[in-house]
Amino acid sequence: MKIPFLVFASGAAASTSYLAWTADSFIKHGVSKTRSYGEATLYEGYEAAYALTKNETYAEWYRGQIDDSVVLENGSISGWRYDYYSLDDYRIGNNILWWYERTGEAKYKQAADVIRAQLDRHPRTPSGGFWHRDPNYPNQMWLDGIFMADSFYAKWTSLFDAKNESAWDDIALQYDLIDSRTRNKTTNLLVHGYDESLKAVWANPVTGAAPLVWSRAVGWYFMSLLEVIPLFPPGHPGRARLVTYFITLAEGLKKAQDDESGGWWLILSDPYPGVSGNYIESSASAMFTFGWLKGINTGLLKRKEYLEPAKKAYRGLTGHFVKEADDGTLNWEGTVEVGSLGSNGTYEYYISIPVVENDHRGAGPFMLASYELESQPI
Repeated sequence: MKIPFLVFASGAAASTSYLAWTADSFIKHGVSKTRSYGEATLYEGYEAAYALTKNETYAEWYRGQIDDSVVLENGSISGWRYDYYSLDDYRIGNNILWWYERTGEAKYKQAADVIRAQLDRHPRTPSGGFWHRDPNYPNQMWLDGIFMADSFYAKWTSLFDAKNESAWDDIALQYDLIDSRTRNKTTNLLVHGYDESLKAVWANPVTGAAPLVWSRAVGWYFMSLLEVIPLFPPGHPGRARLVTYFITLAEGLKKAQDDESGGWWLILSDPYPGVSGNYIESSASAMFTFGWLKGINTGLLKRKEYLEPAKKAYRGLTGHFVKEADDGTLNWEGTVEVGSLGSNGTYEYYISIPVVENDHRGAGPFMLASYELESQPI
């Protein structure tokens, strides 16, 4: 069967580094100076590019995206609403903390504290999980939200409140709740989210779980586990649980990897892989590739089991989603624009969403995957 990639041709191979080529290209494309989680995800790619190259141009450009547009001189966050509770808004906190660690400037710590204080006020489900957004999604936890909020929660705690056992318990609880309510124990894949109140139109009447495995949501969760595991105190029991969640999900993704393309379908639930309208989606494929490569490099995954599948996945990324423009810049193709449980959660909904070019939620994870390959011998 011919795999639908939405017919994106492979671009010319990067002469030196896919990571540097992507970083240079998106500077030329232009990136909005916002605190959106899409931009926040792309900025992590620049953190990786700087770590690899020590090219101060990347750091200077990145700081120009943050200072005075996101973080103001007085330590406040531009346009921040203290009465609006959306986990998506908290992701930028990780980038702000990167700048605090790099510079030690008080304004970054003050801005990060604004987000941390918002978490203390954020509405929760009866079991203690953060609502994805208030008032839009009451009592709902989404895999996306784990990446948006709990990676920051863990990073802030590791830097400023590391001995607070209650905070680490609370962070672990977020992963415990979402994993227990959304994971298919047979496939080890997780559906998009769940509604603890059982009221959403898509909610399973018994478990509250959404019906389908949307691949990018799983990618957000996979990446967040990798971010948080190293931050946990080694002796905290939550760390071992998170490691198990990561390893078993990696195993599930191995079974779900498409043999021909090396990538992953937009909707991974049976019977939809290969069904009309489904396609190999680039952001999730980049996230899973990154997760495998970093899992290998950190020792969480066995090299002999995951290296070849990871290399195949990366070849799929560069072969199908990287396209060279006429001006020599890299365009990143094949990323679905959005996926939301503010919908009816059906297959028809997910495949109806447009695919866009140069979406930061795909390019950022591709940069991270490239870093894992380029930064150390694999």
